[in-house]
Amino acid sequence: MIRITILHLFVLTSVFMNAQKNIYENAKFDVFSKEHKVLAILPFLTNLDLEDDITKEDLLEREKKEGYAVQNALETYFSKRKKKKKFTVEFQNTEDTKAILAQNNVGYENIDVYTIKQLSEILKVDGIISGNLDLNILLSKGVPDDFSFLDYFLGDANYGRIGIKISDGTSGKLLWKYEKTINKKSGKNTEDLIDRMMKLAARKFPYDREKRKDRKKAK
Repeated sequence: MIRITILHLFVLTSVFMNAQKNIYENAKFDVFSKEHKVLAILPFLTNLDLEDDITKEDLLEREKKEGYAVQNALETYFSKRKKKKKFTVEFQNTEDTKAILAQNNVGYENIDVYTIKQLSEILKVDGIISGNLDLNILLSKGVPDDFSFLDYFLGDANYGRIGIKISDGTSGKLLWKYEKTINKKSGKNTEDLIDRMMKLAARKFPYDREKRKDRKKAK
């Protein structure tokens, strides 16, 4: 029983430390984000590598669905924790984001040809949360059910990788980035994945009010 407890602690510590290693923060984050009040969350650009024999149109539709699922999951995460975490910024309603982009002829298919500065101007926000998703499964439908205890602890059976980025709207500079491999330990679906990985990164999330207080004290 003691061995299992020690193993659990070791795994949890390893996961937490690994999360911190995969986080980048711009050394001038405070300078660039000083006037930030509202951020927009974009659908994630997705690359699916599936074994299914489907048309390019169907593949694009599936990639779009996965990308929007991450956008919605991030909004859900921030909404649930807004009061508890007391973020220093607001997050634009994703339905508003989609509507404004559509009114400006910007869709999932062509959003990648616009710069961060252009998108920020269109959406009238101070910063952009975006990212990339590489998958070999449909995460929105859940990870495979064939559970292996050994795979769980070793982190085998990877299903892809996700990268979350925050960029300054005025300069277009990358301010913060968090990358993570997706496997059986990551979560059972998109919402669970985002919830778990953001909790691991909570102490490093740059717009957390408490984190900013600690940073000011350190100076």
